[in-house]
Amino acid sequence: MDKLFGTLRLVGGRRRTRPTPFQTATEYSERWGWTLAAGSPPPHTSLRCECAVPLCAAPNLHRQVGPPIAPGASAEELAARCPADAPLLLPTGHQFDVLDVPAQPGLQALVRLERMGTQVGPVLASPTGRLLFFVAPRTAEHLPDLLYRMGWDDASLDLACHGLGSYLAAPPVPLGALGPMRWLRRPTADNHPPEARLLLGTLAYACHRTRDREASLAG
Repeated sequence: MDKLFGTLRLVGGRRRTRPTPFQTATEYSERWGWTLAAGSPPPHTSLRCECAVPLCAAPNLHRQVGPPIAPGASAEELAARCPADAPLLLPTGHQFDVLDVPAQPGLQALVRLERMGTQVGPVLASPTGRLLFFVAPRTAEHLPDLLYRMGWDDASLDLACHGLGSYLAAPPVPLGALGPMRWLRRPTADNHPPEARLLLGTLAYACHRTRDREASLAG
C-alpha cells in the first residue's frame, strides 16, 4: 500500500505553509461552491464518535455545528463564522455525497479507474485508513439499489456512503494524533463529483477482492 501511495502522490506530503481556516474556507466556498459549517473542538482524543456511526468522517467534531454557510459567502461572513479554534466541516448531501472505502482497495480501484480513463472526482485520504471518493449528491439514498443492480448486494462489503446529515472533516483538519485529512486528488475545474455508477463497480470489486484475500489468509 505504501508503494501505491507513493505512485499516486498523496497531496500535502511536501512541507509548505499551512493555510489558515479562513483561507481554506474561502477556497472551498468561493472557488468550489461548497456548503461549509464550523464544528466544535473534540472533548477527548478518542476517535470513537459520539454519534455512533462506525465510519464517521468527522469523529467528535460535529457535536455542535454552526448553521450551514452557503456557497459564495462573503469574506466577512466566512471570517466571522470560521474561527481559528473551530474545525471546518464539509456537510455532505449538498454538492456531493462521498463513497467511503478502506485505503488499500480504494487505492487499487483508483489506479484502475484512471488507467481506464474514468474521470474521478476529488478523493480524500483519512488518517483512519479510509479513502473518500466524492460523487454526485443523493448517492447515499440510492446506494443499496445501485449495488443490487450491479450484483453487489452484499451486506458485508466494506463500502459506505455519506449523504445528507453527515459531515467530513475538511482538509487539513486533524483527526486527533493520527494526523490531518489530506487530498489524494484535489478538486479542480475538471474533476467535478461524478455519477456514482461510474466508480461503484470498480470500488465494490476491489473491496470484495480484499475481503476475500484477508479471509483466505485468516483461514
